Amino acid sequence: MIFYGKQSINQNDINAVVNVLKSDFLTQGPKVSEFENDLASYCGSKYSKVVSNGTTALHLAYLAIGLKHGDIMWTTPNTFVATTNAALYCGAIVDFVDIDVKTYNLSTASLKEKLIQAKKDGNLPKLVVPVHFAGQSCEMKDIWELSKEYGFKVIEDACHALGGEYQDKKVGGCEFSDMAIFSFHPVKMITTGEGGAIMTNNETLDSRVALLRSHGIVKDKSKNNDDWHYEQQELGFNYRLTDIQAALGISQLKRLDLFVEKRREIAMRYLNELKYVELPYQHPDTKSSWHLFVIKVKHRKKVFNELKKRGITTQVHYIPVNKQPYYKGTALENSENYYKECLSLPIYVDLTMKEQDTVINNLGEIND
Repeated sequence: MIFYGKQSINQNDINAVVNVLKSDFLTQGPKVSEFENDLASYCGSKYSKVVSNGTTALHLAYLAIGLKHGDIMWTTPNTFVATTNAALYCGAIVDFVDIDVKTYNLSTASLKEKLIQAKKDGNLPKLVVPVHFAGQSCEMKDIWELSKEYGFKVIEDACHALGGEYQDKKVGGCEFSDMAIFSFHPVKMITTGEGGAIMTNNETLDSRVALLRSHGIVKDKSKNNDDWHYEQQELGFNYRLTDIQAALGISQLKRLDLFVEKRREIAMRYLNELKYVELPYQHPDTKSSWHLFVIKVKHRKKVFNELKKRGITTQVHYIPVNKQPYYKGTALENSENYYKECLSLPIYVDLTMKEQDTVINNLGEIND
């Protein structure tokens, strides 16, 4: 079976985990801070906090920015439901901005049009969350400039985009956002099994994330010098990452550039050799990490099922969130037209050239 995505684990990764298992710390030890420092250094941000998964990263980022009951959050419908669910955890109201027909990312033109109307109606968003779909960054400079004009905060959902670039800088540096979040799920760019991270250049936001991810508890020696003393200052959560997971993340991060290079090679072969399908467009300001390789194909269900019969697993990213029964949102033309034909082909580091040829040849036979 050729899967649409999976992790790449080598002996160095295994050794890193085993070394932690033999150490004194399994949970809140030195590897967590080391991983955070490595991530910040790689992305070019001042601060980084790692957490238990990408969804908890979103939740903490939203809380840190001050999203609360009755606030309005906008995002793209072309994302996994976690992007919006985390806003509902905060009691916020979720609304959607249609996608760009070429990049499949949040459309800055649609965003601007919606903001003009929202200002007239007196219901501007407190937060906009651009999602870097498939590893390609949104047009962050334009979104950031709009945020200054209309007064909303910006959090990048960069779960797909670790290792990607925007205007020749790594995604996660937060030059044009308040915060950015990553996921380390096994199909993402690097893995910690489950895990996530929150990047920012704002010390106050970073400190708030640190407080909320660990029960809202602090230890302040200036108030009480007893070693056992701690104070719960807010209602927080247990969203921490373990040292075991952090060790795997540190090891994986050392190979991230190689992972991205291999994914780009696979993507380039698809771009050069696939015929009779609509291929993904790359904005000139971006260098995608190619978490996904999404084509558009007629008779998607037939192609999906026939490839599966031949041992090739593809996937659909995504059913528009606004069409999920829980959300019951209004129709968005670009998103729904995209969804009718989108299909994610296998792309992962250990995909061999022979396996990719199998995908290309079988897709050609089915779609001819």
